[in-house]
Amino acid sequence: MGMNPVSVGQLNNYISRVLKTDPILSSVSVRGEISNLKFHGSGHVYFSMKDAESKINCFLSSSAAEKIISPLEEGMEIVATGSISVYLRGGYYSLNIRDIQVNGEGQLAIRFQQLKKALECEGLFDPAHKKPLPEHPERIAVVTSPTGAAVRDIIRTITEKNNSTDILICPVLVQGPAAAAEISSMIDYINSSRKDVDIIIAGRGGGSMEELWVFNEEVVARSIYASEIPVISAVGHETDFTIADFAADFRAATPTGAAEMAVPDTRRLDEYTRSLRDSMRDAIMQRISRAGDRIEALKAAVEAADPSLPLGRGYAMIRDMQGRPVTDISGLKPEDRIRLETAGGYAEATVREVWRDEK
Repeated sequence: MGMNPVSVGQLNNYISRVLKTDPILSSVSVRGEISNLKFHGSGHVYFSMKDAESKINCFLSSSAAEKIISPLEEGMEIVATGSISVYLRGGYYSLNIRDIQVNGEGQLAIRFQQLKKALECEGLFDPAHKKPLPEHPERIAVVTSPTGAAVRDIIRTITEKNNSTDILICPVLVQGPAAAAEISSMIDYINSSRKDVDIIIAGRGGGSMEELWVFNEEVVARSIYASEIPVISAVGHETDFTIADFAADFRAATPTGAAEMAVPDTRRLDEYTRSLRDSMRDAIMQRISRAGDRIEALKAAVEAADPSLPLGRGYAMIRDMQGRPVTDISGLKPEDRIRLETAGGYAEATVREVWRDEK
């Protein structure tokens, strides 16, 4: 007859007591590679230790972390000493670390440095090969997972910032054995078949070194280097660096940063255009106003020079019969016929006598 059933909490408490009293698990040293390293604001450190066969969750308290001389890094190989404990609420166990000895870089970190050095010597990271980004791209291809947070961040940022750029989503795996070939093939396809694309953004959201490793594969780096279309790498978070970052024309710290980098802000362009329009309108109105003032001045001058204006004040203008003005008495002699122009009309007359003013 079996024992009475126990609650989940009772079971986990029992396992916890067993682990604490086990002479080996209460003080055990484990060798492995740091993965998925996270520093909490409280000072506690959370990460996993892994090898080729398995991994274990690890917890390093803030007080223990203060005693660690060498800064912990992703991919670092360490020997951690501590005890195995059960997290009662979650029902999983972890290694509570008391001390850490740095045993050298992990295998992934070594592979990273070896490939980086080889490709750098080959010229794949040469700044002279980097292509500039077009100022006003019409279409951007996004090579990433179609369901991840990265693609949503990129789409949101571009559409909020720019209302004239099309976005072409090119779905690929960004993790796992087949991912590198997919990403490489997609970049090659865009270059050969989508000549309407102006910029390629290739990347994914953050993760552990293993999760980001596809962007450290040589085949991806070579496709990025060979791309005739400018490539922005957008892998992980600000502190994550991959081989793709070095091979790309531009490296963005995050997918959102890549979107910000790729397109101009059409809202600012609209504001600038409106400012130019207003400035041009004001300049034109000022020129028109100055021209109106000059016209008025010319009008006044013309009116002042109009010989017919004095006629309204009782004066008369004398012309000969050919219509030429008589400006001097010497131009007249007795019996000449003349025309007298006054306000409202004219009259013809005959000169009877001519007196010359001796003054």
